[in-house]
Amino acid sequence: MKYKIVVILLLFLGFNGIMAEQMYSPNGRLVGTFLVADGKPTYSLALDGDTLVRPSHLGLLLKGEQGQIDFNNFSNASYQGGSGLMDHFVLDGVDTTQFAEDWSPVWGEESTIHNAYNEYAFTLRQTPQNRYIRLRFRLFDEGMAFRYEFPLMGLNYFTIEEEKTEFAMVGDLTAYWISGDYDTQEYEYTRSKLSEIRAINERSRIGNLSQTSFSPTGVQTALLLRIDKPAQSKAKNHSIWLTIHEAALVDYPCMHLDLNDTTFVFTSHLTPDVQGNKGHMQAPCHTPWRTIQVAEDARQILANRMTLNLNEPCKIEDTSWIKPMKYVGVWWEMINGMKDWSYTNDLPNIHLDDTDYTKTTPHGRHGATTENVKRYIDFAAQYGFDGVLVEGWNIGWEDWFGHDKDYVFDFITPYPDFDVEEIHRYAQAKEVKMIMHHETSASIRNYERFLDTAYQFMNRYDYPAVKSGYVGNIVHGETHYSQWLNNHYLYCVEKAAKYHIMVNAHEAVRPTGLCRTWPNLIGNESAMGTEYQAMKGIQPGHTCILPFTRLNGGPMDYTPGIFEMDMQKMNPNNHNRCLTTLCNQLSLYVTMYSPLQMAADLPENYARFMDAFQFIRDVALDWDASWYLEAEPMEYITVARKTKGKDEYFVGGTCGEQARTSVISLDFLPAGKRYEATIYQDAPDAHYLTNPQAYVIQKKKVNSKTKLKIYEAPSGGYAISIRPIE
Repeated sequence: MKYKIVVILLLFLGFNGIMAEQMYSPNGRLVGTFLVADGKPTYSLALDGDTLVRPSHLGLLLKGEQGQIDFNNFSNASYQGGSGLMDHFVLDGVDTTQFAEDWSPVWGEESTIHNAYNEYAFTLRQTPQNRYIRLRFRLFDEGMAFRYEFPLMGLNYFTIEEEKTEFAMVGDLTAYWISGDYDTQEYEYTRSKLSEIRAINERSRIGNLSQTSFSPTGVQTALLLRIDKPAQSKAKNHSIWLTIHEAALVDYPCMHLDLNDTTFVFTSHLTPDVQGNKGHMQAPCHTPWRTIQVAEDARQILANRMTLNLNEPCKIEDTSWIKPMKYVGVWWEMINGMKDWSYTNDLPNIHLDDTDYTKTTPHGRHGATTENVKRYIDFAAQYGFDGVLVEGWNIGWEDWFGHDKDYVFDFITPYPDFDVEEIHRYAQAKEVKMIMHHETSASIRNYERFLDTAYQFMNRYDYPAVKSGYVGNIVHGETHYSQWLNNHYLYCVEKAAKYHIMVNAHEAVRPTGLCRTWPNLIGNESAMGTEYQAMKGIQPGHTCILPFTRLNGGPMDYTPGIFEMDMQKMNPNNHNRCLTTLCNQLSLYVTMYSPLQMAADLPENYARFMDAFQFIRDVALDWDASWYLEAEPMEYITVARKTKGKDEYFVGGTCGEQARTSVISLDFLPAGKRYEATIYQDAPDAHYLTNPQAYVIQKKKVNSKTKLKIYEAPSGGYAISIRPIE
């Protein structure tokens, strides 16, 4: 009977030129509304009757079909010679389904993920052209997702001029954002009102080796927003959290958001290609999912798995070769300026096939020497690390950057002081895996030219994983987040899977959950990482916002574990500092989830603090369950996790600028069992500027009834390992 009432309502509204449908989450609390009003598709979203997203238009402009568009009022624009896919639509049909499943990721923050939603697929017919699109919505208890689908019904090949998806906010919300950019996400986050973005945007953009802004009100996703309820509200939670992002970014440009700071309406802004086009499409096809995650408690954002659930299941049949890795490497000494990636200063430029490095004079600062690499292999073997990363091992680094050079690396030829055969033999004898480094210098054609050869080389010398890099402007004019580049990144991952290689891509597009489909995509950078601590310092609170934003789509190779905060002690010419305490660095192995974790500092720095280093040795990489105990974006995060397949637990507490006392319950432990907790915490006088290496280690007997109060210094934190008492 209810179904009949809905049908009658649709018909009744249809006679008045408005076609409407309500959409419900499985628990019924989230309600979306879809309308076709005056021929224009529109949606909105509410929680328990309170509006979260006001009526927002949907549509795309197709190249050559739209007239002049007034951005501030584009929905009322006058179209000349056609309307793209913006208006003149009628609702032709609605299909609804319910779905629920539990699935197991190859690696992750939990061993089982629940996926449940109600789906509504609206088929729309554009009457003048008699062509069809489909708008598919999924309502989860945790949010809403939708995408555009283009059946082969009036559309064939077409080019997108711009996607015009709106997200109409309910007011001047608090936003946690980084500046919109086609080439980098390596910025520190800003917390401000929406109305303040225009004034702040430009000065929030620090220098980068490749950056392209597009608007003074442009921001990137994942965008975190806070809706504050009135102080007199009787609601239990006085804030509602929204995260706007995208999922399953395949064969499409990266989506940014541009804000109308008068109406507080965000509109999608796609990354253009070198011609200025924003998507070359061939029906049948579809866009990525546009997502709005909803939470009444900030901790629920950290636990939200919508992004993963919107991606396709794993396409790799045998995943036994995909293994989380903890590693060290020849890297930090180059980042802080102690050593170089290059081998010689003799050559003004390099022609790879003609340059004979054996006839040059080494400058003596090369980091990737056989002797130095063996030192790291010894360290990894002694302390139980899985792998060793080596950067700067291959020829070409003397003129690798800033020349738009096509044939810049060949990815297989070592410098004279890097003995591939000997390192392979030595690492194998020590039962340590080597991790490959492929810096492309943003020369995409060159990397694809050598990709099979490079992966075959890795197989021959037993490298199970590669760190790839895309530093600098993309050669020949593209940007890092265009459709073509996004296709390239996925091409490399799919190709790597054929060779049983795991990929950790740096400077690539930020992840959107594709690691579910391709779990050999074991890590990404795509944000400001630890390297900036050696270059300028990162302001406190940065790692207290990344899990809400950047990590929404997949893990980050943040490279934590810095114990010596003063760069000048390693390189007299580097006067920068790592702006955290030592215990803050320990906490990141739990709060900044990744199946690929680096102990990034030098072996000699760890040797000075072996008792604290023990936590890095012990902490797991793969988890059965995770509990988000405390969270306030940019201020603090506390997470507990259970090791996959073991009765052991780890807790991390990361603190921002303001010192605090963390109060947590260990009620996630099994009842009736006794455990010993080893607590690594900031000393009472610890401070990231004046006393960052002050810490205290204590052991306690604990159980599920235990409550802990732990002091966190400014930009400090703590880490706990919990093991059963036999």
